Formats: sequence, structure tokens, C-alpha cells
Amino acid sequence: MTLPSWQDENLGTMKRAALWLVTVVGEGNIFTKEELKSAFPGVSQVDRRVRELRDHGWKIDTHREDALLGQHEQRFVAQGQPVWIRGKGTRASSSLTETQRRRVLARDGHRCRSCGITPGQTYAGTFETAQIDIARRSVKLPDGSTDVQPIAECNRCRVGGRFLEADLEAVLDGISKLSGLNRQTIAGWVAADEREFSVVERLWSDIRTLPAESREVVHKALGLPPV
Repeated sequence: MTLPSWQDENLGTMKRAALWLVTVVGEGNIFTKEELKSAFPGVSQVDRRVRELRDHGWKIDTHREDALLGQHEQRFVAQGQPVWIRGKGTRASSSLTETQRRRVLARDGHRCRSCGITPGQTYAGTFETAQIDIARRSVKLPDGSTDVQPIAECNRCRVGGRFLEADLEAVLDGISKLSGLNRQTIAGWVAADEREFSVVERLWSDIRTLPAESREVVHKALGLPPV
């Protein structure tokens, strides 16, 4: 099927930007903000329209997701919905009122539900402080349908988890299979919305983050054979 021209101004900026990515940039290739603005001279917020494509399943990475990219570079990774087709480029409003936003943050304990960090807390090993905002998480429900629900997340986890889907059905199935003691244990964690990790568990978490060369040193310290 022949695609519409990305230069057709009757299509709207987001649809034109999508077609420009497909026909000019190409999947897997890099483009810059300057190239984008040059392709759409006089068009305001064209970079915002490109960001909105992510809401339609388009994968467009920045230097935050791809360490090989420069600060002003983006990579068109994969095409999502063909938004230039009628009915494909619209979505119900997902904006929250300030009251709804405060309610979600309060319900989630004013901390990132993915990593547990709180606003203003410094990420380990960095000077970067966390900011907590509202993300939208896709959740697979027990009836097989998918719902999008708000959740509090930090700036790091919000970017990294953009395309994740939570599986509520799998969680409920796992709970149903727990023994009485394990069910009681996890019920306590859920009721308190908190779990204290042991020294060994925290140490294991740190070891898992080590590069292979450093893990070799850990193996030697523990008297294990080289990997």
C-alpha cells in the first residue's frame, strides 16, 4: 500500500512526523532534533508530536534509553500503529487533574513503586536526585483484557518501564498456589506495604549488578571456581 506523503500539511503534525520517520529516517536509524526541525520548518512543538507517537506503540529512544546516543540524538527503533490511517491516531484523554495526581501519589506512598526511592533521594553511586511523577502502566486483567492504570514512579523507572505490562492474572494465580505460611508472609508485606530485606538479600542484589570481571573477584572471595 502506498503511504501518504509526509509533506501533506492536511494530515497534521503527528501523522506527518510518523511518515517522515518511516520514509526518510527508517527503522534503526538515528535522527537529531535539528534534522527534525529542518524537515518541519515553522511547525511548533514538532518534537512533542514525535514523543506522542510513543503512546501509539512507537519505540523512539533517546540517550536515556540508549547510551550510544548523543544528547540531541534519537533512534527510531520500531514503528507502532499507523497513525495516518483514520481512527489509528486518536486516543482517549489520559490526563489527570491535580487532585487525581495528588491522590495517586498519596495512595502510592509518595515513592516510586518500582524501586522504592523517595522524592529528592539520591540514586546510589550518583549525584542525581529522584523525582516522582505519575506513569501509566498497562495491566493484563484476569478476564484477558488490558487496562491502563496510573502509578507513581521515579524519572528513571518511568523511562525504563515505558513498554512493560503488569500481569495481574499471573500474580493472583501465584497467590492461589501459595502454602499457608507463605501466603501469611506475603499478606503481611502487602498489608504493611513494606518488606525489610536481609543483609544477605541486599548483598546479593549488589552482586547481581556487578560486571563479569568484578563477579570473578567475588567468586574467588567466596572460594568458588571461576566462571
